[in-house]
Amino acid sequence: MGKQHSRMRPKIDRKTVFGSREKEVYRIPALFYDRDGQILMAFAEKRRTSNDNSSVALVMATGKLEKDETTLEVKWSEMKLVSEAQLCGHRPMNPCPVYEKTSKTLFLFFICVEGTVSEQWQRRLGCNKARLCYITTKDAGQSWSDVTDLTDRLPEIKQWATFAVGPGHGLQTKTNRMIVPVYAYASRSHSCCIGCFRTEPYALALYSDNKGETWHFGKMLKNVSLECEMAEFIDDKNQSIIYCNARTKGDHREEAVSKNNGNSFSNLSGAIKLVETVNGCHESIVSFPAQGEAEDTEGNQNQSPNKWLLFTHPSSKSKRTKLGVYLNRSPGEQNVNAWSKPWVINPGPSGYSDVAYIDDGCFACLMECGKNSEIEQIACRLFSYNEVIQGIGE
Repeated sequence: MGKQHSRMRPKIDRKTVFGSREKEVYRIPALFYDRDGQILMAFAEKRRTSNDNSSVALVMATGKLEKDETTLEVKWSEMKLVSEAQLCGHRPMNPCPVYEKTSKTLFLFFICVEGTVSEQWQRRLGCNKARLCYITTKDAGQSWSDVTDLTDRLPEIKQWATFAVGPGHGLQTKTNRMIVPVYAYASRSHSCCIGCFRTEPYALALYSDNKGETWHFGKMLKNVSLECEMAEFIDDKNQSIIYCNARTKGDHREEAVSKNNGNSFSNLSGAIKLVETVNGCHESIVSFPAQGEAEDTEGNQNQSPNKWLLFTHPSSKSKRTKLGVYLNRSPGEQNVNAWSKPWVINPGPSGYSDVAYIDDGCFACLMECGKNSEIEQIACRLFSYNEVIQGIGE
């Protein structure tokens, strides 16, 4: 398969970025790599407790990459509040950064939920109390714009019991379409009357074709699907494919692909190798250039970027532990053997994660982890493609 390509070797194994303590819990990591500034931007929710209803603010930290010909390390800043990510009377949740490369603008999407209203309450009553918001920065988070609230501009939101973005990163495709991963609970009622409604979640894409000026929703996945991330890869015909990997209520992850830039998705029925942790858990997916692959199986030169996929998720079926890294060199194929076995990069308690490709065959993974519980800290782990290959036993 691919030759070992990267010469880089991360110098620091793992570094705490957000550390929880009494009455201060950090959850829901999101990660973006600014290639121009060679800066990692990490985001998370600051909560009073581990409960989803206790979020009070979004926080961020920046990590400056320092590298030479063979080594790579990151120096993290102190954490700071993203005070602009607020709506009065609402709590911010689910940070989801997406970069617009032509204007060099980072959009930080998030939802704002009224008061301490829970997702379960919204689903039960069919009454949506979440709003869709974003702020932007052009200086790596040193300053932010005011909040833009898109809720009333998107009529689909009124049809849903509730929804959320990501969490984790979005993407911009080779055609410059910006895509934000979303999941929503369809509702049969538009009112907030007392009642009980049957709602099911489905993943979909929120997209913009004009640098974030206007936004639209694509169609929902056909199968039940929750928190998700998406990545673009290029097939052998040089066609862009959007791959979606979503949390489910079952034993295996939901995988789907789109050949129309995220407008709609078709299921990968043969993809049954990626297991879901009991009760489900968020994952991360990123595409990256094929490493050391000079030609394809027919001897033709292969110049396609973003051909391979990297996936991170707890590899245990029974509980949130053993965060695994999985490699896929043939994305989009309905092949049960497309995904490698996991390389476990955190053997202990492991929760949500977000991964970014740094270039030079190196990756950064922002992950919930700890000794006794996955909510003890959010840490960053650097690793190389070479380590992935060794870890999966190739």
